[in-house]
Amino acid sequence: MKNNSFKPGKVWLDTNGNRIQAHGGSVIHIEGIYYWYGENKEKTDGKNGIWHWGVRCYSSTDLYNWKDEGIIIPPELEDENSSLHPTACMDRPHIIYNKKTKKYVCWLKIMNSFNEQTETILIADHILGPYIKVKEGLKPLGMNAGDFDLAVAPDGKAYYYFERVHSETICADLTDDYTDVTGYYSTHFPRIHPPYVREATAHFYRNGKHYLLTSGTTGYLPNPSEIAISDTWHGPYTVQGNPHVGDESNTSFYSQISSVFKVEGKKDLYIACADRWLPNEMHRSYDVYKEMFEKIFQGREDEFDFSKMGDYPVENTSIADYVWLPIRFEGEKVFIDWHDEWTLDDYE
Repeated sequence: MKNNSFKPGKVWLDTNGNRIQAHGGSVIHIEGIYYWYGENKEKTDGKNGIWHWGVRCYSSTDLYNWKDEGIIIPPELEDENSSLHPTACMDRPHIIYNKKTKKYVCWLKIMNSFNEQTETILIADHILGPYIKVKEGLKPLGMNAGDFDLAVAPDGKAYYYFERVHSETICADLTDDYTDVTGYYSTHFPRIHPPYVREATAHFYRNGKHYLLTSGTTGYLPNPSEIAISDTWHGPYTVQGNPHVGDESNTSFYSQISSVFKVEGKKDLYIACADRWLPNEMHRSYDVYKEMFEKIFQGREDEFDFSKMGDYPVENTSIADYVWLPIRFEGEKVFIDWHDEWTLDDYE
């Protein structure tokens, strides 16, 4: 059945009738076609030890109906030490195009352990691959680098926004080939510890202003987002606050931001793309697990009554859903309103 609208939080099927598996991903527009890629979680039931099954990509011309283009970065099954082994915690692929080298460059975040996060870099001649691994185990600036976004300026210079794990947000310049950092960087949003440290950074540019939309740090459990604005790539950024209007749950409508993109041919339509990682866990109270994260990272976990959390959530992300919502602007202020259903025709 053909889709003719967005239905945030509802099961979204591809043109073959299967769940779309492009989590923590992004949308890129190439020669009249949108490509949506992300983590393939089809085999991740939260119990079998499989974290991912590669990076999957879909194509569309209308943003409602998506054709499965297959796994563009496959899992590496034979090498248990590979960052692409299904048990490796590979997250949030981001792909940008380098006009100078004529290569698509993909960065992947790898959570090797609680205390170490590194990047794997791949390149390809086409958005659909094949991709060749060029770097593995990269620690940008010698830092543990968490959730991130990549952005390219009109002059071809590229930037890498990432969470310095459990600390602050970094904006780093990329090298000319986009496969490493130059060493120049700026720091933003220093926070004492989770759940307040910012992650899931999504950059977008509008009317001469740079925006960073971020989540807090509570794993797959959702939390309040923040939007910040700047005149330049490196800031300083001014925090506007939580953009989700009327979100009494403090969970960003039970979702976590993954990326923002502007719709081609529309005057001022930007879509905030988010994942509803655990649709079966929406009964949980943010205030409860916020307190849990506070106590854990303050070294006071013995003061938290873990019975308030109930059973530990099963992280079955194979059934994760998507929450795509239009961004509303009032001048330079950003707002995200809930819509049960909406269409592109609602916007100029």
